[in-house]
Amino acid sequence: MRRSVFVDTAPLRESPLFARLWIGNAIAGIGSQITIVAVGLQIYDITRSTLAVSFVALFALVPMVVFGIYGGMLSDVFDRRLVALVSAVVAWCSTAGICALAWLHADVVWLLYVLTTVNTVAATVLGSARSAILPRLLRKELLPAASALQGISMGIMITVGPAVAGVLVAAVGFGPTYTIDVVTFTFAFLGILSLPKILPEGDAARPGLESLLEGARFLRRAPNIRMSFVVDIIAMTFGQPRVLFPAAGALVLGGGSITVGVLTAAYAIGGLLSSVFSGPLGHVRMHGRAVERAVEAYGAAILAFGAVLAVWTFHDFGATSAGWAHVHLGGVALAAITLALAGGADNVSSIFRNTILQASAPDAMRGRIQGVFVVVVTAGPRLGDLYIGAMSLAVLWLGPALGGALIVVLIFTLVRVQRSFRDYDALHPSP
Repeated sequence: MRRSVFVDTAPLRESPLFARLWIGNAIAGIGSQITIVAVGLQIYDITRSTLAVSFVALFALVPMVVFGIYGGMLSDVFDRRLVALVSAVVAWCSTAGICALAWLHADVVWLLYVLTTVNTVAATVLGSARSAILPRLLRKELLPAASALQGISMGIMITVGPAVAGVLVAAVGFGPTYTIDVVTFTFAFLGILSLPKILPEGDAARPGLESLLEGARFLRRAPNIRMSFVVDIIAMTFGQPRVLFPAAGALVLGGGSITVGVLTAAYAIGGLLSSVFSGPLGHVRMHGRAVERAVEAYGAAILAFGAVLAVWTFHDFGATSAGWAHVHLGGVALAAITLALAGGADNVSSIFRNTILQASAPDAMRGRIQGVFVVVVTAGPRLGDLYIGAMSLAVLWLGPALGGALIVVLIFTLVRVQRSFRDYDALHPSP
């Protein structure tokens, strides 16, 4: 049958539970993205250091990995709705703490690091539980469409959230900006509370060493799932330039916090558009090859972003007064285009990687595998923050330029070494 170029909305029509969870997460996610951008801006405002901004990633990384995997073990034993609800409460409380610090004008960087770490850990557990829930709400045939819909919600989050954050921080300060997240997060509870009990199918060891070893033994027998993790870690480690945005807005392109919002939103707009027009992706059977091409395109786009920063670092094309700052409009526009292309490629890769994981993993193992998946997709960008932050000590543009080239070369090589991933067929899913 001929398919529309637009996203398939069948998951929303067929599963009201999925629809409510999707809507609640989309609204809450807007506030979460506001806080992510605002925390980076606040730390940079206090310290004037891109490396200090990247330390948010450093302090959250190990706890996020530990609790992400532990949360996955919980989701394979206990009611997944309860796991999601408890972790959502912890995430909301940590956001409220960040908000309180801002209203009290307590510019204490280490407290921001602690509260952001708690928030990240809780969000990681929530994400693994929610991802393990979704295949229980939908038919397998609808999983690619559900991934595309989640790409739309993520695009909305990252488009609206950072743009609002940049404007609000510049206009009213950090306290009111964080308050938006505290309010919008309540919508996440509405989606979770509407779910029934979702107990795992099959037997799984209780959280602990045996459960961890059981998951490790499964991954050892699952080369396609392993490879989906590896390609994402490579892409996010060497191609995540978000910690550069405050310095780019202040030192290279101009525009300050508004430029930070524009660049972050551009990435999300690319992801959003690729999901909106994701209908043709339903024709694709060879998901491994689709992931390879999408990630290579992502690397090329990040390389182009680094090239834009390099050109505007070495050449002064003149700045335009835009009312809100002294800004290089041409540089901002070109940087935004490269980031939009990167966001679109990353989202296409995510759609296929999600589908591979959800279609090939058994339910009794799904919580642990989703826990590892959430750790990968959240830890990867934080490793990228550290890589870009360290490279920026030399020159601002070197990290994305070198990282983009490494992504293309490494992915091209690895998928030819791991042939089963490149030959993965959606009609015959195999872990």
